[in-house]
Amino acid sequence: MQALAFIAADAELGPRLLDMTGLDSATLRARAGDRDVLSATLGFLAAHEPSLLACARALDVSPDVLIDAERRLSL
Repeated sequence: MQALAFIAADAELGPRLLDMTGLDSATLRARAGDRDVLSATLGFLAAHEPSLLACARALDVSPDVLIDAERRLSL
């Protein structure tokens, strides 16, 4: 959820996530806690290393934590 909040707060990443997932902002808010949405959010970050690193820094975690979370959610 913190990674999703990071993306939503970013003027470039937020719209890009919506474009890539096909979700609109209302649907994203309504489904923010869904496993599929969270997995897609972390996958979105994993696909772009600079965004992944920026999010990890902002959350004060290792990028590996975010990658591992995405793997667990996608099972």
